[in-house]
Amino acid sequence: MNNINELIGKIRLWGEQKGITGANGKATPMTQYEKLIEEVGEIAAGLDHQDQHPIIDGIGDSTVVLILLSELIGVRFEDCLQAAYDEIKGRTGIMVDGKFVKDTNQTKQ
Repeated sequence: MNNINELIGKIRLWGEQKGITGANGKATPMTQYEKLIEEVGEIAAGLDHQDQHPIIDGIGDSTVVLILLSELIGVRFEDCLQAAYDEIKGRTGIMVDGKFVKDTNQTKQ
């Protein structure tokens, strides 16, 4: 199994080879967003049918799309992930109906 950094690099190369990203890339941020919605729909269908295969496929495909979307907007996926973690790492809150709800009195860091 590849480590996450190797996989991200392979996905970036695949995106260029397939003409999604790179100098000859034909995708746009909006077309990648539309693809992301399609992939999230696969996750929803898998959850609805309690079928793990489309859930795994949808999560993986969504991650690929997010990596390529970040390339299209000129931001590294790793930087997006780090920014998200930096925002949530000190967050406090409670679980409500299976969802984490952050405290409303927290200020942005």
